[in-house]
Amino acid sequence: MERTRSFGWSDPVPVARAAQGESGIAFLKRIAGRGREQAAPVAECLGFQLVEAELGTVVFELTPEEYHYNPIGSVHGGVLATLCDSATGAAVHSLLPQGTGYTTLEIKVTFLKAVTAASGPLRCTGTVMQFGSRVAMSQAHLVDASGTLVAHATSTCLILQPRSHTT
Repeated sequence: MERTRSFGWSDPVPVARAAQGESGIAFLKRIAGRGREQAAPVAECLGFQLVEAELGTVVFELTPEEYHYNPIGSVHGGVLATLCDSATGAAVHSLLPQGTGYTTLEIKVTFLKAVTAASGPLRCTGTVMQFGSRVAMSQAHLVDASGTLVAHATSTCLILQPRSHTT
């Protein structure tokens, strides 16, 4: 039997502009737990959300569904990697001053256990391990409803300094 799924998203430009106008932690705390109101389009598409944000640590949640599956009947690794990338990046973002950005330079994800809808809600905690003026390193721990570690990731992010404007 064919299944369908529909979703919508808000224009991401106003949210991105707002992110530039406040510190990373202020931005993340404002959007944590607000669901669709402030969700990034990718989060809306995959059905995950930011639920906690503190300096250097964030938590995302995702409830696995059939639409996350790969052809062999488990959640696609790309979905789990996206969740880990969001957590590692947002943890770094939480330490950024107003007007500063970041981008992921590399991410390594280790999958430890298959995830299915029966795994229950997933929690992905991202924490900063090292934060420098140009590069930050963070990690993510992804656990299932029973607290079992199902994936671990490490990431290196480039800190994007604000552009100075000369007149």
